[in-house]
Amino acid sequence: MFYRAIPRAVAALTSLSLLSGCGLLADSGSKTEQKITVGTTSSPSTLDPAAAWDGSWELMRNVYQTLVSFPTGSTSPEPDAAESCEFTDTTSMAYRCTLKKDLTFSNGEKVDAAAVKHSIERIVEIHFTGGPSGLLGSLDRVETEGDDTVVFHLNKSDATFPFILATPAMSLVAPGDYPKDRIRDDGKVTGSGPYLLDSYEPQATAELKKNPAYKGFANRKNDSVTIRYFEDSAEMVSALKAKKIDATYRGLTAEDVVSLEDNEDDDSGLQIVESTGADIRFLVFNPKDPAAGNPAVRKAVAHVVDRGALVAKVYRGTAEPLYSMIPKGIAGHTTSFFDTYGDPDVKKAESILSAAGVTEPVKLTFWYTTDRYGSSTEPEFEELKRQLEDSGLFEVTLKSKPWKTFQEGFTKGQYPVFGRGWFPDFPDPDNFVAPFVGKEPVTGTPYINKEITQQLLPSARRQSDRGAVSQQFERAQEILVDDVRLLPLWQGKLYVAAGEDIGGGERALDPQTVMQMWELYRKASW
Repeated sequence: MFYRAIPRAVAALTSLSLLSGCGLLADSGSKTEQKITVGTTSSPSTLDPAAAWDGSWELMRNVYQTLVSFPTGSTSPEPDAAESCEFTDTTSMAYRCTLKKDLTFSNGEKVDAAAVKHSIERIVEIHFTGGPSGLLGSLDRVETEGDDTVVFHLNKSDATFPFILATPAMSLVAPGDYPKDRIRDDGKVTGSGPYLLDSYEPQATAELKKNPAYKGFANRKNDSVTIRYFEDSAEMVSALKAKKIDATYRGLTAEDVVSLEDNEDDDSGLQIVESTGADIRFLVFNPKDPAAGNPAVRKAVAHVVDRGALVAKVYRGTAEPLYSMIPKGIAGHTTSFFDTYGDPDVKKAESILSAAGVTEPVKLTFWYTTDRYGSSTEPEFEELKRQLEDSGLFEVTLKSKPWKTFQEGFTKGQYPVFGRGWFPDFPDPDNFVAPFVGKEPVTGTPYINKEITQQLLPSARRQSDRGAVSQQFERAQEILVDDVRLLPLWQGKLYVAAGEDIGGGERALDPQTVMQMWELYRKASW
């Protein structure tokens, strides 16, 4: 993680950062109520964990609790609602958790083994389209032993199962308020997390207040958080500069970041916290589309796309070209797409199309979402259109929709080519391959490859040492390169912009790149 601040305050912020790491300024010795307002362009698509496999996790991490989680600085799951969790066998097929005593949901119900069983089983039973049931493909059954012990029996070896339980999708919910057979849609939350959802207005605000009954790892450094949802980055940054919000996360454009870093106004009173990101962007080709379903067309696109130009023009150093579905920093990362396609080469693309009998410019429609990944998405797709059309080999039409309707469209297979972003469920190479293959991948377009799903992934999941699975994932990436059903574009960096009086930004992002709101606090005046 790299920490940058406006020059006028560099020395002060550096020393404050060091002190905050020791916890000396967490409460600042003040009895004043700590209220923080955070802005984002990523609003929830749902409040029910059984339907969430997207940016909704941002809110869920802060209002629900999971059996295990990722405390700040951790790289593997640690107990949260659980007192302890462990595999009970050598084949990673039985995972036992013992719950903490006297945990309760915000409606007064007990957080017990029955509630855990209900929470996990309803995800599978509801099987929400585009939801997280796909994460539980290795789950066979859930068994309870008394009130405080639950055992997850798996149908195959899966050393990643603890990582899956740590995702907000596996949040524990009160059985009385969350039916076993349908999604809760009344705009309310009943959880046992660090905060209570005091009020919620879709696309506008979420009001969080400290949960007095919470028992977990989160050391809450504020008393309440208001999350404001913005339609575009410009509006959000304006609110930050006007001190209407204290911090931002998700949605800053490259121009926003560069402007803040350049610090043209020395009196801005703002700071930037930069982290290495594992979030990626990629194109998805629908095999049922006449053009996108042609392997020659996909390979020609792969030969034409200029990632370096895309990153330089649109993202201005806030992202880097990606030549693998597994990003840098994750075991198993390779440069497989570069190794096969190299630098952009229009002549090679033309040769591939000619050999396939394609002699006229290929007409493609590219879809993207307008409100999930920030305001840079539109210029990104305009640049992709320019590159492809300048080659003379393609005619590209751009179309877009807000995330909720965009998601409905791609899960129904309606788009020939579309852009997706992926924020990791957990920091493991499995999570950059498994979600995109199989009969019901998160892209909505079935991708059946038996070598990946029946050989490589099962082999890797038998390895409890997650650093020893590179060989399987290197082979998986060779297959992805040959098929070009998915085309990686770039890997992002993560930024938290905040007022210089806000501390904790450097600790706010967990390994799933989800913001832990409890880390933010207002520093004391000197």
